[in-house]
Parts: sequence; structure tokens; C-alpha cells
Amino acid sequence: EVQVVESGGGSVQAGGSLRLSCVVSGFTYSRLRLAWFRQVSGKEREGIAGINNDGTTRYADFVQGRFAISKDNAKSTLYLQMNSLKPEDSATYYCAARVAYPPTGWGLSASEYGAWGQGTQVTVSS
Repeated sequence: EVQVVESGGGSVQAGGSLRLSCVVSGFTYSRLRLAWFRQVSGKEREGIAGINNDGTTRYADFVQGRFAISKDNAKSTLYLQMNSLKPEDSATYYCAARVAYPPTGWGLSASEYGAWGQGTQVTVSS
């Protein structure tokens, strides 16, 4: 069973930065597709960025170059570097994982991912 644990959330002022981390265990890390999502209470969970086992990345349009996804295979850890944070970035951020198949045509829909962490809260004040 894949286990996912996020960390790194917190409170920052607008314009600040945070780096979220996600440790994944219970499955061959090199075979996984990983992604970051966020959710505000009362709204649907939205995809932010994803990274395939081959290193291919996807980003949501709203990221606009402010966020960067990366992974350290040796540490089985996924990261999300968030810069130039805005108050509207405030949300609970989730890490998600699935087997990286099929190899192409994948996206950032929450329904594509089966393993989820408990979430970490990010609050950006103006």
C-alpha cells in the first residue's frame, strides 16, 4: 500500500516562499507518477503540478512560473517550491501518487490519483 505524508506548510506573507515536501513509501518509487493538489473548503480539489517517473512535468495554468515541482528519487521525496505567494494560494495542499501508466496523456485530475496524503495547510496573508 502506498503511503503519502506531506510536510512544510505554514503561514507566510504575500510575496513569500514555502517549500512543501512529500515522502512516499510502500511502492517502487521509480514507477510512480506524483502530483500536488490543493483544496479550499467548499471547492473542488485542483491540480497544481505533476511529475512522471521519467521526469516529465505538468503545471496548471494558474501557476504562471511561480511554483516548481521536483523529486529526489534517492529520498523518495517529492517537493513543491512555491514563490511569490498570493493570498489566493491559501489552501490545504495535498500530495498524490499513482502508478505511472499509461506513460503519456496524463494530467492533473484528482480522479487519476489513488493514494493521497493527509494534507498540509498553507496560509498566505496580505
